[in-house]
Amino acid sequence: MSKAKQIKWNQSAQAPVYLVSGPEDFLAARVMRNIRDSRKTVNPQIEVAQLSAAEYYAGQLTELTAPSLFDEPRLVIIEGVETCTDDLIEDGVAYLADISDESTVVFRHSSGVRGKKLLDALRGSDRVVEITCERIVKENDRVAFATEEFRSADKKINNAALRALVSAFGEDTAGLAAACSQLVQDVAGAIDERTIESYFGGRVEVDNFKIVDAAAAGQAGEALLYLRHALGSGVDPVSLIGAIAHKIRVMAKIINNRSVTASQVGAHPFVFDKARRDISGWTEAGMANVIQQLAATDAAVKGAERDSEFAVERLLLLIARRGNSVA
Repeated sequence: MSKAKQIKWNQSAQAPVYLVSGPEDFLAARVMRNIRDSRKTVNPQIEVAQLSAAEYYAGQLTELTAPSLFDEPRLVIIEGVETCTDDLIEDGVAYLADISDESTVVFRHSSGVRGKKLLDALRGSDRVVEITCERIVKENDRVAFATEEFRSADKKINNAALRALVSAFGEDTAGLAAACSQLVQDVAGAIDERTIESYFGGRVEVDNFKIVDAAAAGQAGEALLYLRHALGSGVDPVSLIGAIAHKIRVMAKIINNRSVTASQVGAHPFVFDKARRDISGWTEAGMANVIQQLAATDAAVKGAERDSEFAVERLLLLIARRGNSVA
């Protein structure tokens, strides 16, 4: 017998039995809600039963999936399989040997080894679809998640606003999804950086390197948004200039010298690789302009100018333009 089909939380497949696995409870809840809604769309009269695996007793699954008098379809959702009783293990394995075509059974398991016998049986059945709900950790994946939330709602949001929103919620997927929903409902037009700052400004988590990385990537609006949040939360402009100087030094050593290595420029491999990507499109003249402006800004934040914040903004904009002055 072939193994269960495995798909991700944002994919769909039809099956009489589902295993919804993984630690991200928000995504798992969405998956189970989608399964329930799709079954109700096909048959509004479907009987839905929700069970706690920790409180399961022998015979429940058989009782709930047994053919009814009028052969009405059934949906049984069993939550917390990681805390299941021995009765559920035995009944679950037995059910997989004689699956009811009139019923749909969903097993939700978040983590742990409890119920391994049942999990192995589920994953070994070709009549089961396993839907994985792993935490969305990488920033690009969180951006993709938020992008899809807005796309499905036919709502426009610019890139800087999107990344600022993702930064505000970190790995809190439920919070990010709720924020997307709130913005879709509340904001009449397109969503920009000011909208995100107005709604979630107090949540944005910014460090110095995130600011300079945004500028080096040509994302001027995003860099300025991060800067405002950083300064508003008490970040020292002097330390920020130190981070910018470090980034620019690495980029300056790489420009027109693509054979140089990370060890030769004294940079961490991750920093070095990012700098190699960011240096694309730069010229030596542009780099010279930035280095001169960096020196002036360093003096500004140490007291040479009254408005040091404006000096930092001016430097970030120049970096975002690859050292090219505004005509």
